[in-house]
Amino acid sequence: MPPNGIPSYRAPFMGTVHMVSTGHYLASMAGYRILEQGGNAIDAGVAAGITLNVVVSEQTSFGGVAPIMVYRADTGQVRTISGIGRWPASTDLDEFNNEHKGAIPPGIVRTVTPSSCDAWLTALQQFGTMTFEQVSEPAIELADRGFPCSVRMARMINRQQDFMGQFPSTVEVYMPQGRPPNPGEILRLKDLASTFRKLVDEERANTHKGREGAIQAARDLFYKGELAETMVRFCQAMGGKLTLEDMAEFHVGVDEPQVGSYKDYTLYSCGPWCQGPAFIEMMHILEGYDLTSMGLNSSQYLHTILEAMKLSFSDRHEYYGDPDFEDVPMAGLLSKSYAEDRRAALDQKKAWPEMPPAGDPWPHQGGIRSKAPLVSAVPNYARREIDTSYCAVVDRWGNAFSAATSDGPHMSPVVKGTGIALSARGGQSWIDPEHPARLGPRRRPRLTPQAAIIFKDGQLYMPFGTPGEDMQLQAMVQMFLNLAEFGLDPQQATEEPRVRSDSFPLTYHPHVYKPGEAVLEGRIDKEAAHGLEEMGHKVNWTDDWTIDNGAISAIVVDRERGILIGGADPRRANYAIGW
Repeated sequence: MPPNGIPSYRAPFMGTVHMVSTGHYLASMAGYRILEQGGNAIDAGVAAGITLNVVVSEQTSFGGVAPIMVYRADTGQVRTISGIGRWPASTDLDEFNNEHKGAIPPGIVRTVTPSSCDAWLTALQQFGTMTFEQVSEPAIELADRGFPCSVRMARMINRQQDFMGQFPSTVEVYMPQGRPPNPGEILRLKDLASTFRKLVDEERANTHKGREGAIQAARDLFYKGELAETMVRFCQAMGGKLTLEDMAEFHVGVDEPQVGSYKDYTLYSCGPWCQGPAFIEMMHILEGYDLTSMGLNSSQYLHTILEAMKLSFSDRHEYYGDPDFEDVPMAGLLSKSYAEDRRAALDQKKAWPEMPPAGDPWPHQGGIRSKAPLVSAVPNYARREIDTSYCAVVDRWGNAFSAATSDGPHMSPVVKGTGIALSARGGQSWIDPEHPARLGPRRRPRLTPQAAIIFKDGQLYMPFGTPGEDMQLQAMVQMFLNLAEFGLDPQQATEEPRVRSDSFPLTYHPHVYKPGEAVLEGRIDKEAAHGLEEMGHKVNWTDDWTIDNGAISAIVVDRERGILIGGADPRRANYAIGW
């Protein structure tokens, strides 16, 4: 509780009809506009997501990534959309290692096929009701007329200006005055608005094919037509390997989610092409402890969740990769019997001084380990990468939308004339030839952005998510437990101070790894911190509120009172809005 005794620093946004919560107030308003026009949660979520690709374009891109989760109340089905691109077909690991001396350097060499466009349009086409023209209207308006540059955007461009300044096409868009923009300065993304309008024009020209067919035509312009040619030509001129064939053959998948449970809650995540299932494993491990009796953010409580996260992340490091190429033992990893095994490796009095050994989930799905465990990770103290944004929507019919989006010009140059930064998500691959998430032809990097939806007693309870690279799941675990174990409302639950473990290899190359380190926000009780140190954690402190520790957006469906409650993290520009 804040020092002045009010329940939270912001009032939770409550309504009875529909609600949007995203990583930027203008994106939340864009989604709300679509809901007020009669669109469903998917229409509004796509509108909000595309708007994030404008107003948070320093860390997201329409040519980046966008993992999505959709719940349709009329069918009762949850589906995932694998909004992650693939390495070009000509990628060769040995050749890449030789050329780049064992590194994955920033820039065009990290390029994988852009997936956000396909993900947004697939969601709209298969689960929405509106046209691309309708849902893209707010994004086009903001990109064309301009929007005030946020403090976060100004700081990131300033921090990354040495990289971004190498590319005239990027400088033209994000430093038009020859310098990073100031907070509040109007930024216009005219080329991006033009790209959106080309898709709208293509959709209009194909209305005779029906709504779905017209959306498909717009999508094909991006992946097979003029826009694809422009992006490929630019990429190859910069030294990248993306081809027209890579673009034409790419498509996102629409799949069943991974499923787990925590007490009365059902947990849904995307597949092991992202880190999402590790959230379920963490919750399965934690289900075996009486967390409430430990006390919120006590030393014992924080120790238990830190150690559970370490165990799950060691399994992520060992097993997660593109399931099109890797035999990922998801049934074993997400079984309750395996969670019991992992709890046996959690010492309630002593912290693992490094990443724990991975477990063996194969017997829990009737199999035998297919290969020897990976070699131990090597400590690395480089700077962490931070990007991504997120949006959640619940509509009047009970549908839900949950999506993250990422990849901005701080990692890859803007394609001249399009306003689009190609996805540099290849930086979340490994160059170790034994690693399940290694780079290779047509392989997908193991993605940190992910989406989640939670049910309670068999009914929709909450779409939620956050940016924050490897902090995402850690923030989500803490926020969800604040709700489920301590009865906080979604706004209070997002505002509580957080802890972070860096005691495992982070996903972005060069895979920062700080054995034993636990990073605490400054509002964590000093006595609890001392208790963590006594148990062997290497405690470091950060600010009271830090963007490094996630920025959750969430919407809780409170069926007992018949209301929707939005949570929006004040660590960034998140806002919830509804009616």
